[in-house]
Amino acid sequence: MPSGLYMRSVLIVIIPMLLLQSVVAAVFMERHWRLVTERLSQAVTRDIAAIIELIRTYPDPTDDYSAITRIARDQLSLNISIDPDAQLPPPRPKPFFSILDDILADQINQQIRLPFWIDTVGDSRLVEIRIQLGDKVLRVFTVRNQTYASNTHIFLVWMVGTSLLLIGISILFLRGQIRPILALADAAESFGKGQKMPAPFVPRGADEIRRAGIAFIQMRERIERQMEQRTAMLTGISHDLRTILTRFKLQLALAGDNPDLAGMGTDVDDMQSMLEGYLAFARSEAAEDFGEMRLSDLLEKMKADFSLHGKNMTYRIDGEDRIAVRPGAFQRLVGNLASNSRRYANSLHVEARHNAKWLTLVFDDDGPGIPEVSREDVFKPFYRLDEARNLDASGTGLGLAIARDIARAHGGNVTLGDSPMGGLRATVRVPA
Repeated sequence: MPSGLYMRSVLIVIIPMLLLQSVVAAVFMERHWRLVTERLSQAVTRDIAAIIELIRTYPDPTDDYSAITRIARDQLSLNISIDPDAQLPPPRPKPFFSILDDILADQINQQIRLPFWIDTVGDSRLVEIRIQLGDKVLRVFTVRNQTYASNTHIFLVWMVGTSLLLIGISILFLRGQIRPILALADAAESFGKGQKMPAPFVPRGADEIRRAGIAFIQMRERIERQMEQRTAMLTGISHDLRTILTRFKLQLALAGDNPDLAGMGTDVDDMQSMLEGYLAFARSEAAEDFGEMRLSDLLEKMKADFSLHGKNMTYRIDGEDRIAVRPGAFQRLVGNLASNSRRYANSLHVEARHNAKWLTLVFDDDGPGIPEVSREDVFKPFYRLDEARNLDASGTGLGLAIARDIARAHGGNVTLGDSPMGGLRATVRVPA
C-alpha cells in the first residue's frame, strides 16, 4: 500500500471499480455473448441444413443448383457453391481463443452430422463453411456478424470509457479534498519547526478537516500567547536580576582590591553566567528567524578555538556548504557540543552530511564519554554527572538540554552514542 493518503484514496476508488467491471465483463462474456453466439450459429446452421435437404430432395443433373443458390442468396443471405468431385481440405489449426469455432462446430455436429471444414480466421468479414455431401462439397460463405455477436466491443468501449471518465472525475475530486489536509500538514510542520508560514492558513475542505484546521489555529494561538507571556516574564526577571548584579559589581569595584572580597567577585560572575544559561534555556532562541549561513565558517571558528586551547579538531563536509537554520541558535548548538569535547577530550572530528532532506552533524571525540545508562538523563534540565563530563562551565546542567531543545526547535534531534575514537559520539540531525 502506498503511504500517501491521496494514492490510498485513489486505490479505494479504482480497485472496487475494476473488480466490478471485471465481474460484469466476465458475466457478460459468459452469459450474453455466448448465448447470442449460440443462437446466431444455430440459426445459420439450420439454414445450411435446409439447403442440404433441398439439394438432396431436388437433385440437379447439371450440378448447377442455380435455383437453390438464388434462394440461399436472396432469402437467407448465404453465398453457396457446389464443387463436384471435391474433398474437404485438411483441418486448419484451431485458434487459441475462439468461441465461434467451438460453438459453430458443435451446432454443425448436432444438426447436420456430416464431415465439415470451417474457416473463421481467413477473412475478417466472412466465415467459410464446407460440408462434404458424398462426392461433392457444399461451400457456404456468410457474414461474420450472422454467426456470432460481433458488436461486443461496443460494450467494452463504453465500459472502459465510462470507467476512465469516472476515475478522472474521482481523482480531481480527491485532489480537491486532499489539498486542505496537505495545507494543514504544511502549516503544522512549519509551526513545529518554528518557521513562519509562507501564506496565511485558512481552514478549507470538508467539515472534519475544517474542524481540525480551526483546532490547530486555536492551539497555535494559545502556544504563541504562552510563549509571549513567558518571554515577557523572562525579560522582566532578566532586567531586575541584571540590575542587582550590576550594583554588586559596582560596589565591588568601589571597594578596591580587597582580598576578602575576591570570592564575592567570583560568585557574582558565576551568578551572571548561570542567569544567562537559565534565560538561554527558557528562550531557546525561539524568536530568531531562519537565515542562511556557511557551515564551513562555523566549523572553522570552532577549529580556531580548539587551536587556542592546544587541542586538535578536524572536520569534513559532504554536500552543500550553505544551510538554512536559525544562525544564532544553531551556532550555540554546535558550540555547546564542540566546547564539551574541547573541555574533556584532546581530539574532535566532525562529519557533516547535507543532502536534500537532512543535515547531519556527527561529533566524535576521544574523551571519557558518558555512561550508556546516563545518556538520556543528561538531556534533562539541571541534571549533572558526578564524574566524566558536563557542557556548562558554570555547572548548571543545561548544556545538553539547550542543545537538544535547539535541535528539536529546528525539527530534529540530538542523540548520544559510542565514538570509534573511544569517547563520545553526538549526532545532530535536523531537516535541511
